[in-house]
Amino acid sequence: MISRKFDRPALEAVLSGLRPKLHRYCARMAGSVIDGEDIVQETLLKALQAVDGSMAVERPEQWLFRIAHNAAQDHLRRRHRERSRMTQTDMTTIEDPSGSADSRIAAATGLRSFMQLSVAQRSAVILVDVLGLSLYETCEVTGATLAATKAALHRGRAQLRILAAEPEQVAAPRLDADDERRLRRYVDLFNARDFDAVRALIAEDIQLELVNRLRLRGKAEVSTYFGNYDRISDWALSLGFVDGRPAILIRNPQEPDGAVRGFMLVKWRDERVVQIRDFRYAPWCLVDAEISTIETARKGDMAKVAPPA
Repeated sequence: MISRKFDRPALEAVLSGLRPKLHRYCARMAGSVIDGEDIVQETLLKALQAVDGSMAVERPEQWLFRIAHNAAQDHLRRRHRERSRMTQTDMTTIEDPSGSADSRIAAATGLRSFMQLSVAQRSAVILVDVLGLSLYETCEVTGATLAATKAALHRGRAQLRILAAEPEQVAAPRLDADDERRLRRYVDLFNARDFDAVRALIAEDIQLELVNRLRLRGKAEVSTYFGNYDRISDWALSLGFVDGRPAILIRNPQEPDGAVRGFMLVKWRDERVVQIRDFRYAPWCLVDAEISTIETARKGDMAKVAPPA
């Protein structure tokens, strides 16, 4: 197979088209669309660092998924999650059915359910049944043997079928009273377009990430971000949760269904905003997200939203 040499622009073009698919894998590995985006960003950074010398890449998609797989493993280790140890018994005689029913189950399964599988099972099921890689491509991504990959896929599918037949128990997320007060003030000022008052809430050393667009640091730079929102009218903010984390939901009031089109994560230090992550331009993060408003969360009802059209 002929290797292809990548420079930075060529790799960035490939990454742009592959990013939603990479995110779907990473989010399922981590059990969270937010953590999944963190892993994707780590993957992109490592890939771009690797091609600084215009390295040759034989199979770019599998190469990128291998980096993502390793980044997900590192992420899980950092979270101190117990890793699964599969016995390397000879499973080469296990039949590999078409798996169409298993694929439908895997695609519809919530992120939390995937976390009940071992790391090896989770990876095999996601790569084969969700993303459609072959067994040999999956081996290339994970570095596992064919026997181990078949074993992980077989056991992971069996476990998902059991989980799919049971009602998913999801604890309703909760928001601390002080956090809710701060977030409500921020949202109310934002919706009122009182951006001078919003700027007064941010710390001098604030960091902002407009995911998939730009990063800004410091009050002077970040202040321009609010000016951009002031110039457009296709947004309205409300409080809610994304994968159980407090978040600010972004909706388009001009759309009749009022669908969530993005979200923001805000971190505080005392009464000052020190970090903003705005996912307005990362629609792939909504595909598998569990999103609820403050009101529905208090009723114990988590809603899965469809991605924006």
